[in-house]
Amino acid sequence: MFDYLEKQLPKLIMAPTAIVMLVCMYGFIGWTAVLSFTKSRMLPQWEFVGWEQYERLFANPRWHVALDNLLVFTLLFIIIALLLGLMLAILLDRNIRNDGALRTIYLYPMAVSFIVTGTAWKWILNPGLGIEKMVRDLGFTDFEFRWLVDPDMAIYTIVIAAVWQSSGFVMAMFLAGLRGVDDSLIKAAQMDGASTFRTYWHVILPVMRPVFFGAVVILSHIAIKSFDLVQSLTGGGPGYSSDLPATFMYTHAFSRAQMGLGAASAMVMLAGVMAIIVPYLYSELRGKKS
Repeated sequence: MFDYLEKQLPKLIMAPTAIVMLVCMYGFIGWTAVLSFTKSRMLPQWEFVGWEQYERLFANPRWHVALDNLLVFTLLFIIIALLLGLMLAILLDRNIRNDGALRTIYLYPMAVSFIVTGTAWKWILNPGLGIEKMVRDLGFTDFEFRWLVDPDMAIYTIVIAAVWQSSGFVMAMFLAGLRGVDDSLIKAAQMDGASTFRTYWHVILPVMRPVFFGAVVILSHIAIKSFDLVQSLTGGGPGYSSDLPATFMYTHAFSRAQMGLGAASAMVMLAGVMAIIVPYLYSELRGKKS
């Protein structure tokens, strides 16, 4: 009896967590999927309309702006964060002085929430408070940096803030990968007369392909679900020029009382996330089996 209870104890302890996860995560995903096929507005309605909400979604010009912004934001965010994180990791891997203090400085932004990051960069980029005012106070009265209030440039302010927030995390991933590379490979390349650049390009970086893939998956996930950073930095503005799918979903589901349309946009976002995560999980499981 006691042996049976001892074996079942881990399951009993984990059962409440599993139930809460099933209800609060997968249950609400299912509920959102159902709402996306109804005429729900301020309150749920159970009159099913098929794919009508998805047709309305892709006919909405604001949704196309959000998708275009997502493409720009995701590409720039991933590329710049990867390059900056890799350069910082290589710098710290060279055993420079005070590398512990530098790691702390680079990783510090990850300890700050996206709300705080967005608010801080909103002050920094504000034409009347931040960079523009500081440079003008130095005597450069013709200097302008109005990206925050420029509809064509506002999306790039989100890229700046997101890269500042996440590049330290990417650096930590690459630094762990660099320090896990077999020293014998590096020594063999050096004995063959390879330069430092060639050693990194032809030996070290190819070994780190799983780290690159993992970093891209994580950054893509952050980009697709970005909401709090946009909300605190630009609010989706000016107008809706810096809207992303997450802010579109929130605005229509909760501010404009179009719950069905918001649910449809949420399901499209979920499909985007799954399109990234499923291949990653498949490759990981396949690698473990092999």
